[in-house]
Amino acid sequence: MRIARFTTGSDPRFALVEGEPGSEELVVITGDPIYTPVQATGERVRLDDDSVRLLAPVIPRSKVVGVGRNYADHVAEMGNEVPTQPLLFLKPNTAVIGPDDPIVLPDWTEEVSYEAELAIVIGKVTKDVPPERALDQVFGFTVANDVTARDIQRSDSQWARAKGFDGSCPIGPWIVPGLDVDDLAVRSRVNGEPRQDGRTSQMLFDAAYLVSYVSEVFTLLPGDVILTGTPAGVGAIVDRDVVECEVEEIGVLRNPVLRRH
Repeated sequence: MRIARFTTGSDPRFALVEGEPGSEELVVITGDPIYTPVQATGERVRLDDDSVRLLAPVIPRSKVVGVGRNYADHVAEMGNEVPTQPLLFLKPNTAVIGPDDPIVLPDWTEEVSYEAELAIVIGKVTKDVPPERALDQVFGFTVANDVTARDIQRSDSQWARAKGFDGSCPIGPWIVPGLDVDDLAVRSRVNGEPRQDGRTSQMLFDAAYLVSYVSEVFTLLPGDVILTGTPAGVGAIVDRDVVECEVEEIGVLRNPVLRRH
Protein backbone atom coordinates (compact mmCIF):
# COMPACT_ATOMS: atom_id res chain seq x y z
CA MET A 1 0.00 0.00 0.00
CA ARG A 2 1.17 3.52 -0.86
CA ILE A 3 -0.49 6.59 0.65
CA ALA A 4 -0.14 9.99 -1.01
CA ARG A 5 -1.26 13.49 -0.13
CA PHE A 6 -2.26 15.61 -3.08
CA THR A 7 -4.22 18.56 -4.37
CA THR A 8 -6.06 19.32 -7.57
CA GLY A 9 -6.21 23.03 -6.69
CA SER A 10 -8.41 22.81 -3.61
CA ASP A 11 -7.77 21.52 -0.08
CA PRO A 12 -5.22 18.69 0.26
CA ARG A 13 -6.60 15.16 0.24
CA PHE A 14 -5.20 11.69 0.79
CA ALA A 15 -5.30 8.74 -1.58
CA LEU A 16 -4.04 5.22 -2.07
CA VAL A 17 -1.68 4.94 -5.04
CA GLU A 18 -2.40 2.03 -7.37
CA GLY A 19 -0.79 0.94 -10.63
CA GLU A 20 2.64 0.62 -12.15
CA PRO A 21 5.09 3.53 -12.62
CA GLY A 22 3.79 5.83 -15.33
CA SER A 23 0.17 4.67 -15.05
CA GLU A 24 -0.64 5.24 -11.38
CA GLU A 25 -4.09 6.17 -10.16
CA LEU A 26 -5.01 7.95 -6.94
CA VAL A 27 -7.85 6.22 -5.07
CA VAL A 28 -9.17 9.06 -2.94
CA ILE A 29 -9.83 8.24 0.73
CA THR A 30 -11.66 10.05 3.51
CA GLY A 31 -9.82 11.96 6.23
CA ASP A 32 -6.21 11.57 7.33
CA PRO A 33 -5.12 7.91 7.40
CA ILE A 34 -2.82 8.45 10.37
CA TYR A 35 -5.89 9.19 12.49
CA THR A 36 -8.82 7.50 10.73
CA PRO A 37 -9.32 4.10 9.06
CA VAL A 38 -8.70 4.02 5.33
CA GLN A 39 -12.01 4.29 3.48
CA ALA A 40 -12.27 4.95 -0.25
CA THR A 41 -14.64 7.67 -1.44
CA GLY A 42 -15.13 6.08 -4.86
CA GLU A 43 -13.27 8.88 -6.64
CA ARG A 44 -10.22 7.94 -8.72
CA VAL A 45 -7.79 10.41 -10.29
CA ARG A 46 -4.91 9.67 -12.64
CA LEU A 47 -1.60 10.72 -11.14
CA ASP A 48 -0.47 12.16 -14.48
CA ASP A 49 -3.56 14.39 -14.70
CA ASP A 50 -2.40 17.99 -15.22
CA SER A 51 -4.43 19.16 -12.23
CA VAL A 52 -2.75 16.77 -9.77
CA ARG A 53 0.11 17.96 -7.60
CA LEU A 54 1.67 15.61 -5.06
CA LEU A 55 2.35 17.23 -1.69
CA ALA A 56 4.59 16.20 1.18
CA PRO A 57 2.80 13.05 2.36
CA VAL A 58 2.80 14.30 5.94
CA ILE A 59 3.39 17.63 7.67
CA PRO A 60 4.92 16.62 11.03
CA ARG A 61 2.66 17.63 13.86
CA SER A 62 5.57 18.76 16.02
CA LYS A 63 9.01 17.84 14.71
CA VAL A 64 11.44 16.14 12.39
CA VAL A 65 14.19 14.31 14.27
CA GLY A 66 17.37 13.82 12.28
CA VAL A 67 20.04 11.22 12.94
CA GLY A 68 23.58 12.18 11.97
CA ARG A 69 26.49 9.92 11.06
CA ASN A 70 24.49 6.67 10.90
CA TYR A 71 26.47 5.10 8.03
CA ALA A 72 30.14 4.33 8.64
CA ASP A 73 31.14 5.13 5.05
CA HIS A 74 29.54 8.58 5.29
CA VAL A 75 31.26 9.16 8.65
CA ALA A 76 34.58 8.31 6.97
CA GLU A 77 34.05 10.58 3.96
CA MET A 78 33.30 13.50 6.31
CA GLY A 79 36.37 12.77 8.45
CA ASN A 80 34.40 12.22 11.66
CA GLU A 81 34.47 9.63 14.42
CA VAL A 82 31.92 6.80 14.40
CA PRO A 83 29.36 7.63 17.12
CA THR A 84 28.70 5.20 19.97
CA GLN A 85 25.09 6.47 20.27
CA PRO A 86 22.77 8.05 17.70
CA LEU A 87 23.57 11.72 17.09
CA LEU A 88 20.26 13.60 17.12
CA PHE A 89 19.24 16.99 15.76
CA LEU A 90 15.93 18.69 14.98
CA LYS A 91 14.41 20.22 11.87
CA PRO A 92 11.28 22.38 12.23
CA ASN A 93 8.19 21.36 10.32
CA THR A 94 8.60 24.54 8.27
CA ALA A 95 11.60 22.83 6.62
CA VAL A 96 9.29 20.27 4.98
CA ILE A 97 8.52 20.50 1.26
CA GLY A 98 7.07 17.93 -1.12
CA PRO A 99 7.87 16.27 -4.44
CA ASP A 100 8.89 18.69 -7.23
CA ASP A 101 8.92 21.65 -4.83
CA PRO A 102 12.09 23.71 -5.32
CA ILE A 103 14.93 23.56 -2.82
CA VAL A 104 15.68 27.29 -2.52
CA LEU A 105 19.32 27.88 -1.56
CA PRO A 106 19.66 30.55 1.16
CA ASP A 107 21.84 33.55 0.34
CA TRP A 108 23.89 33.01 3.52
CA THR A 109 25.42 29.69 2.42
CA GLU A 110 27.73 28.84 -0.46
CA GLU A 111 27.84 25.04 -0.05
CA VAL A 112 24.59 23.09 0.16
CA SER A 113 24.53 19.26 0.03
CA TYR A 114 21.90 16.60 -0.68
CA GLU A 115 21.52 13.57 1.64
CA ALA A 116 19.18 10.74 0.57
CA GLU A 117 17.57 9.00 3.53
CA LEU A 118 14.91 6.55 4.63
CA ALA A 119 12.36 8.43 6.74
CA ILE A 120 10.16 6.94 9.46
CA VAL A 121 6.65 8.35 9.96
CA ILE A 122 5.30 7.86 13.49
CA GLY A 123 1.69 6.67 13.83
CA LYS A 124 1.03 6.70 17.59
CA VAL A 125 2.00 8.73 20.63
CA THR A 126 5.30 7.11 21.58
CA LYS A 127 7.39 7.47 24.74
CA ASP A 128 10.05 5.10 26.11
CA VAL A 129 9.17 2.26 23.75
CA PRO A 130 11.58 -0.73 23.78
CA PRO A 131 13.21 -1.65 20.45
CA GLU A 132 11.22 -4.89 20.17
CA ARG A 133 7.95 -2.93 20.12
CA ALA A 134 9.16 0.23 18.41
CA LEU A 135 8.02 -0.59 14.88
CA ASP A 136 4.46 -1.13 16.19
CA GLN A 137 4.41 2.65 16.69
CA VAL A 138 5.32 3.40 13.07
CA PHE A 139 2.70 4.43 10.51
CA GLY A 140 4.99 3.92 7.53
CA PHE A 141 8.10 4.96 5.66
CA THR A 142 8.95 7.53 3.02
CA VAL A 143 11.96 9.10 1.30
CA ALA A 144 13.71 12.22 2.57
CA ASN A 145 16.47 14.56 1.49
CA ASP A 146 18.29 15.98 4.53
CA VAL A 147 19.46 19.11 2.73
CA THR A 148 22.42 20.61 4.59
CA ALA A 149 24.29 23.92 4.41
CA ARG A 150 27.65 22.23 4.77
CA ASP A 151 29.75 25.37 5.26
CA ILE A 152 27.41 26.52 8.03
CA GLN A 153 27.47 23.07 9.61
CA ARG A 154 31.25 23.44 9.89
CA SER A 155 31.16 27.02 11.19
CA ASP A 156 28.30 26.77 13.72
CA SER A 157 28.61 24.72 16.90
CA GLN A 158 24.93 23.76 16.57
CA TRP A 159 23.28 22.37 13.43
CA ALA A 160 19.98 24.26 13.63
CA ARG A 161 20.80 26.78 10.90
CA ALA A 162 22.63 24.30 8.65
CA LYS A 163 19.86 21.72 8.64
CA GLY A 164 16.69 23.56 9.63
CA PHE A 165 16.22 26.28 7.05
CA ASP A 166 13.05 26.52 4.95
CA GLY A 167 12.96 23.81 2.28
CA SER A 168 15.73 21.73 3.85
CA CYS A 169 13.53 18.66 4.33
CA PRO A 170 11.92 17.39 1.12
CA ILE A 171 9.89 14.23 1.79
CA GLY A 172 7.80 11.99 -0.47
CA PRO A 173 6.54 10.94 -2.88
CA TRP A 174 4.26 8.89 -0.60
CA ILE A 175 4.22 6.76 2.56
CA VAL A 176 4.47 2.95 2.50
CA PRO A 177 3.10 1.29 5.67
CA GLY A 178 4.21 -2.17 6.82
CA LEU A 179 7.48 -2.20 4.90
CA ASP A 180 10.47 -4.34 5.91
CA VAL A 181 13.26 -1.74 5.94
CA ASP A 182 16.14 -3.90 7.16
CA ASP A 183 17.90 -4.04 3.77
CA LEU A 184 16.70 -1.51 1.20
CA ALA A 185 18.76 0.42 -1.34
CA VAL A 186 19.16 4.17 -0.64
CA ARG A 187 20.30 6.11 -3.70
CA SER A 188 20.59 9.63 -5.04
CA ARG A 189 21.16 11.24 -8.43
CA VAL A 190 21.95 14.80 -9.44
CA ASN A 191 20.94 15.71 -12.99
CA GLY A 192 20.59 11.97 -13.66
CA GLU A 193 24.12 11.16 -12.51
CA PRO A 194 24.34 8.54 -9.71
CA ARG A 195 25.82 9.93 -6.49
CA GLN A 196 24.84 7.66 -3.58
CA ASP A 197 24.21 3.93 -3.50
CA GLY A 198 23.94 2.45 -0.01
CA ARG A 199 21.69 0.04 1.85
CA THR A 200 19.77 0.39 5.09
CA SER A 201 21.52 -2.77 6.33
CA GLN A 202 24.65 -0.60 6.59
CA MET A 203 23.09 1.69 9.19
CA LEU A 204 24.94 1.72 12.51
CA PHE A 205 21.59 1.93 14.34
CA ASP A 206 18.55 0.33 12.72
CA ALA A 207 15.03 1.73 12.44
CA ALA A 208 13.62 0.00 15.53
CA TYR A 209 16.56 1.10 17.68
CA LEU A 210 16.24 4.69 16.46
CA VAL A 211 12.52 4.92 17.27
CA SER A 212 13.23 3.53 20.74
CA TYR A 213 16.21 5.80 21.35
CA VAL A 214 14.47 8.95 20.12
CA SER A 215 11.38 8.14 22.23
CA GLU A 216 13.55 8.21 25.35
CA VAL A 217 14.38 11.84 24.58
CA PHE A 218 11.22 13.22 22.96
CA THR A 219 7.60 12.16 23.11
CA LEU A 220 6.88 11.30 19.48
CA LEU A 221 3.48 12.34 18.14
CA PRO A 222 1.54 10.92 15.19
CA GLY A 223 2.99 12.40 12.00
CA ASP A 224 6.42 13.12 13.46
CA VAL A 225 9.26 12.05 11.20
CA ILE A 226 12.64 10.46 11.97
CA LEU A 227 15.39 10.75 9.35
CA THR A 228 17.67 7.71 9.60
CA GLY A 229 20.92 9.06 8.15
CA THR A 230 22.59 9.01 4.76
CA PRO A 231 25.15 6.75 3.04
CA ALA A 232 28.41 7.95 1.47
CA GLY A 233 28.45 10.02 -1.70
CA VAL A 234 27.06 13.35 -0.52
CA GLY A 235 28.00 16.44 -2.47
CA ALA A 236 27.06 19.96 -3.42
CA ILE A 237 23.97 21.08 -5.31
CA VAL A 238 23.73 24.37 -7.17
CA ASP A 239 21.18 26.52 -8.96
CA ARG A 240 19.22 24.63 -11.66
CA ASP A 241 20.28 21.16 -10.50
CA VAL A 242 17.65 18.43 -10.15
CA VAL A 243 18.08 16.07 -7.20
CA GLU A 244 16.48 12.63 -7.03
CA CYS A 245 16.51 10.59 -3.81
CA GLU A 246 15.28 7.01 -3.95
CA VAL A 247 14.57 4.26 -1.46
CA GLU A 248 13.92 0.79 -2.80
CA GLU A 249 10.25 -0.32 -2.58
CA ILE A 250 9.12 3.23 -1.80
CA GLY A 251 9.87 5.46 -4.76
CA VAL A 252 11.74 8.50 -6.06
CA LEU A 253 11.65 11.97 -4.50
CA ARG A 254 12.56 14.61 -7.08
CA ASN A 255 13.28 18.30 -6.40
CA PRO A 256 14.73 21.10 -8.52
CA VAL A 257 17.26 23.48 -6.96
CA LEU A 258 16.97 27.28 -7.20
CA ARG A 259 19.01 30.20 -5.98
CA ARG A 260 17.13 33.48 -6.03
CA HIS A 261 19.22 36.37 -7.30
